[in-house]
Amino acid sequence: MISKEMTVKLSGGMEARPVAILVQVASQYESSVYLQVGEGKKVNAKSIMGMMSLGLDAGEKVTVVTDGSDEAVAMEEIEKYLGKENE
Repeated sequence: MISKEMTVKLSGGMEARPVAILVQVASQYESSVYLQVGEGKKVNAKSIMGMMSLGLDAGEKVTVVTDGSDEAVAMEEIEKYLGKENE
């Protein structure tokens, strides 16, 4: 299991289109992928409804947790996507 804090740099935050793309990225991997905000809210990054419920804005910090056979690659790709400033 890998856990890493990241900052959402997508200029519009996590609106419908960026969420859909993130779900597609996360769904490419066998590993489970979760995003956690604060102490309580943890959602499956492969779930559009779960991700939409986070309502993340640009500049917010999230903790990404990956667990499974391809966890390192999944973490790297999620980090690349969340780090894009012009999506």
